[in-house]
Amino acid sequence: MIDMHAFDVLGDPVRRRILELIADDEKTSGAVSDVIRAEFGISQPAVSQHLKVLRENGFATVRSDGPRRLYVVETEPLRDIDAWLGQFRRFWTPRLDALATEIARGRREQRLSGEDGTDPKQGSDR
Repeated sequence: MIDMHAFDVLGDPVRRRILELIADDEKTSGAVSDVIRAEFGISQPAVSQHLKVLRENGFATVRSDGPRRLYVVETEPLRDIDAWLGQFRRFWTPRLDALATEIARGRREQRLSGEDGTDPKQGSDR
């Protein structure tokens, strides 16, 4: 097994894209390969190597279904990364909360002024 740091694994845009592809539901290696080859212009063996790195480092699991190999995201390493990132959330969470407040304020002002296409005298169903 390759002993790579999680951020080394995720530092590669091809591997991040593969995880995006298999995040919602399992995909065949062929389906993953088709998308990655089209988007990144790499060979099928190169895609297989990226799948292998994800598998060997615990980010993906594979199961056989007859001749097909189906890949799915393994969540444990991602939870570990999320936990590590937790110590830094304090830097951006207040800013994101402030941004959400400003966006809501702007929408309210648009609604009250009628700039959003509604009649301010009739109110809105939103």
